[in-house]
Amino acid sequence: MLDYLGIFREFNKRKIRYIVVGGVAVNLWGIPRMTYDIDLLLDMDEKNLRRFLTLVKKWGFRAKAPVDIMEFIDKNKREDWIRNKNMKAFSLFNPNWPLSEIDIVINAPLDYKRAVKNVKHIKVKQTSIPVVSKDDLIKMKRKTGRRQDKADVRYLKNLKDERE
Repeated sequence: MLDYLGIFREFNKRKIRYIVVGGVAVNLWGIPRMTYDIDLLLDMDEKNLRRFLTLVKKWGFRAKAPVDIMEFIDKNKREDWIRNKNMKAFSLFNPNWPLSEIDIVINAPLDYKRAVKNVKHIKVKQTSIPVVSKDDLIKMKRKTGRRQDKADVRYLKNLKDERE
């Protein structure tokens, strides 16, 4: 199982620009639900991607797709994967840590540059974690049509309504 907090601390320490989305974001907004992966939006700047990929590669993560993990830096390759392979996320796994994945969301209704405008920093044990706003998370989850995401939207809307 992933040490989410340890991972976020390392990202912060190395100045990696990221935003937590997906199930972990739902958890950080106060809604308990199971998830075994971390979904992220990353600033697609080459230096930021290089810092991120170098770190996760050092931890033993590999691309699920049959490509070298560092190929993700190439914007043309990413665009080709989206266009020709219908890639929604670049999935990384660690063969030494079962049920441990990191997904870099690359084909969503929201990218890093737009999401960062509304990002919320949630503090957990002295670690500031950049989390997608509830409204933006709802937009992202509505787009997928998956059953779990529909349930997440209901809970997020209820949470939002209660606090307004």
